[in-house]
Amino acid sequence: METYLEGRIAIVTGGFSGIGKAIALALAARGATIAVGARSLPETAIEELDQVAERLFCQRLDVADNDSIDAFIDGLASAYGHADILVNSAGVTTHEFVCGHDEQSWLDVIDINLSGPFRMIRACLPPMIECRWGRIINIGSTAATTAVADHAAYCASKSGLLGLNRAVALEGAPHGVSSVVISPTWVQTEMFDQSMAIQAHNAGRSVDEEIAMLVAQQPQKRLVQAHELGSLAAFLCHDDALGITMEDIQVNAGALW
Repeated sequence: METYLEGRIAIVTGGFSGIGKAIALALAARGATIAVGARSLPETAIEELDQVAERLFCQRLDVADNDSIDAFIDGLASAYGHADILVNSAGVTTHEFVCGHDEQSWLDVIDINLSGPFRMIRACLPPMIECRWGRIINIGSTAATTAVADHAAYCASKSGLLGLNRAVALEGAPHGVSSVVISPTWVQTEMFDQSMAIQAHNAGRSVDEEIAMLVAQQPQKRLVQAHELGSLAAFLCHDDALGITMEDIQVNAGALW
């Protein structure tokens, strides 16, 4: 595999599971130094990343806490340097309709999914602009444009991420910095499994029945896998991908949502 990211440093928030881990592994396989931050540091995931990454930096990171972000950025700078690549993958959801929605859970989702990427970009963008090279990848969702009734906060956060991304793309454009949103449909991850369990319980079905119904609705009759997003993110970090910016790249397996 071509190691075209050798010498580059990539931050991946939420990089110990699901889509984030798949992207971290893909970037590491192409030579990047990987810096992964999350609220918890699972040993198994760290060992898996360490087997692929030539250089790995792991530290607790809460994207809702500016002090935590500053400590992470400072720790990475001391160990390896500033980030050339930022992948905002940390995310949460809650199953609630607008009617009766708990306000704190609304604020928590917006804080992690939208304000979190803003804080990380604010911290990482200036050195990218100064060095005239940078890649920012924000993990969105098809829910930003099609919506799911009982995921009001999640849909709102991902819609807001599209607007933030456009502004960042314009800010970085004269300086060799691109900013892109990857918006997948359902992806088979730990978060997906949790959502299916909740939906199955609410509908009085088994989890297997709930997943089978979802797959049957997909034009490709399958679930998107996290490694597919990893490969896409890795390509977007290539020098030849600079022109792909301000985009909302939907990985929807042919579905409208």
